Amino acid sequence: MNISISKIPIAILAGGLATRLRPITEKIPKSLVPVAGEPFLAHQLRLLHARGIRRAVLCIGYLGEMIQHDFGNEAFGVKLEYSFDGEKLLGTGGAIKRALPKLGDEFFVLYGDSYLPIDYAPVAEFFQSSGKLGCMTVYRNEGKFDTSNVIFRDGEIAVYDKKLKSPEMRHIDYGLSLFKASVFDAYAADQVFDLAEVMGKLVREKQLAGYEVRERFYEMGSPVGLAELEAILKPK
Repeated sequence: MNISISKIPIAILAGGLATRLRPITEKIPKSLVPVAGEPFLAHQLRLLHARGIRRAVLCIGYLGEMIQHDFGNEAFGVKLEYSFDGEKLLGTGGAIKRALPKLGDEFFVLYGDSYLPIDYAPVAEFFQSSGKLGCMTVYRNEGKFDTSNVIFRDGEIAVYDKKLKSPEMRHIDYGLSLFKASVFDAYAADQVFDLAEVMGKLVREKQLAGYEVRERFYEMGSPVGLAELEAILKPK
């Protein structure tokens, strides 16, 4: 299957309060936190463009106007649109529900603090050939970089749970997923809900494909992750 990844938009979940990075995030949103001399979003968009992504919808809430002001309608070759939570934070699921008119029938979802150095096209091809409603990328983490939360068995996601831990959980939600828009039909507009809830429901319905990646993930949502990413992205 040969797909044009440039036609698939990506939703970037960038609306959270980023409490783990305070006091840095008391005055700026997480996407604008400096990493190696640039706002993190600059690194994220540059990487996405290099992987073939050409359109992103930023799901923003807390201090989101600052992101729109700094990045405008296009940056690093990626066209940008913005979807605001509004008066209340809608959660990761609710934010995507609100952004659906800008996303269309099929789209990637990326966490706003994730830096994922993988090829995105094979993930999209795998998802489309799976015939399922959603796809989660997973990484064999063994509890190393964060708490493992997935039982991945025989190429299938058997269990995904961020609250209930099990010794069998050797994989982790890598931070990139794909969905058909119809997945969100069951949720009301302005309903507050988490993406983890959506994924758990898809697992139970056997509608969540699992794509295992080999490259480790990076994140800047915690002080430790931020320092590590800074070291990776610092000009040599």
